[in-house]
Amino acid sequence: MAAGEFPDSLAEVLAGVQRLIRRRLRAGLTAPRLRGAEVELLRLVADRPGIRVSAAARELCLAGNSVSTLVNQLGRAGFLRRETAAADRRSALLYPTPEARSRLHDWETRRSALVSEQLARLPEEDRAALAAALPALRRLADNLHEEAEGT
Repeated sequence: MAAGEFPDSLAEVLAGVQRLIRRRLRAGLTAPRLRGAEVELLRLVADRPGIRVSAAARELCLAGNSVSTLVNQLGRAGFLRRETAAADRRSALLYPTPEARSRLHDWETRRSALVSEQLARLPEEDRAALAAALPALRRLADNLHEEAEGT
């Protein structure tokens, strides 16, 4: 593989794996589908209950008004609860509802089962290579996130 081909191939494979996982998980849904950005916001709020809208926008590398739109949609759907911050009445704090936690748990359980099933189909050498690549992939993700934040 030529040096210039590696970055493109890596990006294509990572995007393809993510897209195929989402597609496979969508097939078994009984509830209306959530878009990628909605799931990302719900996962962030579940991991950091009480996060401010502005902090969520920074963390997700999205515009504040885009996150506000997502918050409104997810609030109407019963997945997010919004509270006014006591220290700054202009700020909103976000909390997941029990329904959101249940939906995320179901999604994560199904995703884990799907990926485990597919990993089991690979030879041991491939599983070991993927496991060995995880630290480098995490550093790549961290670098991309830091650059998006301008740090």
